[in-house]
Amino acid sequence: MILREVESRDLERILELNKESVHFLSPLTMEKLRRLWGQSEMFSVLECEGTVEAFVLTLSEGKDYDSLNYLWFSNNFKRFLYIDRVVVSERMQGKGLGKILYKSVFEHAMKMGVPYVTAEIDINPPNPGSLKFHERFGFKEVGRQAVADGKKEVSLQVVEI
Repeated sequence: MILREVESRDLERILELNKESVHFLSPLTMEKLRRLWGQSEMFSVLECEGTVEAFVLTLSEGKDYDSLNYLWFSNNFKRFLYIDRVVVSERMQGKGLGKILYKSVFEHAMKMGVPYVTAEIDINPPNPGSLKFHERFGFKEVGRQAVADGKKEVSLQVVEI
């Protein structure tokens, strides 16, 4: 397994992975993905046997990003590292890839000297696997909000570094 920064050649695969998990994420176009990449603080992939099987995209405060969840954290925290999305391919779920990505996010946050890592978890419709995963890393709920025109409710979560 190789953890590395995103390269242009990875973008099509990242779109595929995002689409595979779009029921938990917002959809992405190539244009939006490139814009997020340009604003990202950390954008890494995990490559297994030559294939990108997972990725994580984070943003720090002060970015021009219209995500309701990012905006909520921007309005409530001065400094943070926001996990916009983390995706593991369906065939590689349960094999520790998410854990590797999150550990790299925490290491990056410590190097940056930010006090919080932030994320949101779907609670309606529920995503109990994600909730348990985040609990293991010490995330705590600091708020809730409706998103996707009221079709979803998310738990806004923070872990102090």
